[in-house]
Amino acid sequence: MNDTPPDSMIPYDEIVQEALRAVVGRVLGQVEASNGVLPGSHHFYITFKTTAPGVSIPDDLRARFPDEMTIVLQNKFWDLGVREDGFTVSLSFNQLPAKLDIPFSAITAFVDPAVDFGLQFQAMADDEEEDVPGMAGNDAAERDVASRITPSEDGSNVVSVDFGKKK
Repeated sequence: MNDTPPDSMIPYDEIVQEALRAVVGRVLGQVEASNGVLPGSHHFYITFKTTAPGVSIPDDLRARFPDEMTIVLQNKFWDLGVREDGFTVSLSFNQLPAKLDIPFSAITAFVDPAVDFGLQFQAMADDEEEDVPGMAGNDAAERDVASRITPSEDGSNVVSVDFGKKK
């Protein structure tokens, strides 16, 4: 008996990834609608590929984080704007303001540690190695983000979808 699943004509992996990224958009849209006020103790770690198409960040940040970067939306962020395909936000890095424009397709992880919730997304390219993302060090950042975005086996609500790659 052949254990290899038939090739699907329906791109389920892409559909699921797109749906999960829409969750990020909806959550950020709710924060935008409340004038940037996060409810309760909620705050977000958002990891994204700095070289993905459509990402716009200052050159000094791109130099410090040439592949992947994690930002924290907690206390010191402003001008949050959410579009269908991504979001913009202003943050402070070493006391200097910076505006970031991030497409949802560039996001590789979204975590809300206040409720132990996280989403992880497939890498953008098949040949990229998985590394712990660089911490952006925006002024509101906590330093334990790497442990928060690693899949846990303690029953936390981390959703990681990884459809096997065809060989």
